[in-house]
Amino acid sequence: MLADEISRVRRFNRMVTQRAGALDDHFLGRDRPLGESRLLYEIGRDGADLRDLRRRLGLDSGYVTRLVQALEEKGLVRLGGGASDQRVRKARLTAAGRREIGEMNRRADQLAATLLDPLTPAQRTRLVEAMAEVHRLLQLAGLRIERVDPAHPAARWCVGQYFDELNRRFEAGFDPGASLPADDRDLTPPRGGFLVAFVDGEPVAGGAVKSIAPGVASLKRMWVADTVRGLGIGRRMLDALEAQARELGLTTVRLETNRGLEEAIRLYRSAGYREVAAFNSDPYAHHWFEKSLG
Repeated sequence: MLADEISRVRRFNRMVTQRAGALDDHFLGRDRPLGESRLLYEIGRDGADLRDLRRRLGLDSGYVTRLVQALEEKGLVRLGGGASDQRVRKARLTAAGRREIGEMNRRADQLAATLLDPLTPAQRTRLVEAMAEVHRLLQLAGLRIERVDPAHPAARWCVGQYFDELNRRFEAGFDPGASLPADDRDLTPPRGGFLVAFVDGEPVAGGAVKSIAPGVASLKRMWVADTVRGLGIGRRMLDALEAQARELGLTTVRLETNRGLEEAIRLYRSAGYREVAAFNSDPYAHHWFEKSLG
């Protein structure tokens, strides 16, 4: 990594914090700094569990607690138990908090308009497009891949999104009950593993491996959200799943896929998978691939 690149990133960060008003103790002209304001926004109209806020924002538990307490003292939020688990503390907006969110959104719109107003239409287009690209690349920089229990809500959500996409893209739709099974017990060590990729605490990709024969892994249910496609996350997930297979003592990875998933087929071929004869009877498969992990 070049020293000039690091210097330019730091210079960019300094300018952004200044332009966004992060240095002001009265962010957006309100009676609170940026940290409290951001947390108020993240709590949102539906409320949020404190543990989810910590994970989403990457903040220390004690710091989140202090921020929420400050908002509670100002009458903007109230704390209570979660709907399904009273041990989980959940923050909810009060009526005053909901009004404050509306005012913050109005002022944030004004701040964004003030930033864009001095520029020509062409310059505004360039800036907004550049911001969108920076946002996507920062998502990639913040990506983390974790092994989770297949019953974890993030894993369930990824599988649900995967099934929905297959149903949309397959010629005759997709019935999970008709495909080859991947039971939860087969997706936990030592039989297998389920991985989820997170960006700012939100799941954006998932996939699993399971043992199907001595030394042989089957890659299952790999999916990447539309919002982050084109950033190389699919390749990173594939690499992580192969690493998971190695960790489980498996030396060969097999997978089957449908002819309609052309981008997935290109990914597998570029990652060194070779097409082989059919090795199972999956009714939705047109291509079967195999790779030796070496």
